[in-house]
Amino acid sequence: MTSSDSEDVTRVAEWVRGADRVTVLTGAGISTDSGIPDYRGPNGVWTRNPEAARLSTLQDYVADPEVRRRSWQARRAHSAWTAEPNAAHCALVDLEKTGRLTAIVTQNVDGLHQRAGSTNVIEVHGTIWWAECLTCMVRTPMADELARIDDEPDPPCRQCGGILKSATISFGQQLDPDVIRAAAAAARDCELFLAIGSSLTVHPAAGLCDVAVGAGALLVVVNAEPTPYDDLAQAVLRDPIGEILPALVEV
Repeated sequence: MTSSDSEDVTRVAEWVRGADRVTVLTGAGISTDSGIPDYRGPNGVWTRNPEAARLSTLQDYVADPEVRRRSWQARRAHSAWTAEPNAAHCALVDLEKTGRLTAIVTQNVDGLHQRAGSTNVIEVHGTIWWAECLTCMVRTPMADELARIDDEPDPPCRQCGGILKSATISFGQQLDPDVIRAAAAAARDCELFLAIGSSLTVHPAAGLCDVAVGAGALLVVVNAEPTPYDDLAQAVLRDPIGEILPALVEV
């Protein structure tokens, strides 16, 4: 990973200070400093263990009880339960306090933005903090369901007996159209769109970059690895997110 040119950092910091409406898209890279591994990076969950992707594929989850049992064990071991917000999450809270942050659209399911104090968070891929029945759609606290798995390795819905999973969006699962509309609206209604810690390969979240640029916003990509949107961006910063983001949003 290479550091960004200091002139690029200065220019982006000026854009942040000068914008009345900033929308931020965050991916797994913003949470790695909190001890939550990303998925596609050099040390990502799926890079190290491609079989782990099956646990996040709806068809496999519904069809195979063993996949569900492994998924419940993986949920119990998830680092989100003990992770704390890092400097990057806190920097976005500081930006929100200025009144210039329109929304945080996050691909993450860890809830760290909210725990840091951000209030306008749009979770396009759902949240691990709740469980949801695939049949009756009732939601229950994830902690309540995790407490059952020693006795019930694949706990069914208490209300209807249906299959439970985390209230996250798996591969092959439809996204909430209301959430996607809200995310698109936030992308259209900004002067500056910051894509932070995302590989920008998963749609429709990645396509929010197109929406923002199409509406006239400046696009800045902050990510350690190249993304498909680097050429569209007005600036690309490769610095560690926990270092660069606080510098960009200093008020």
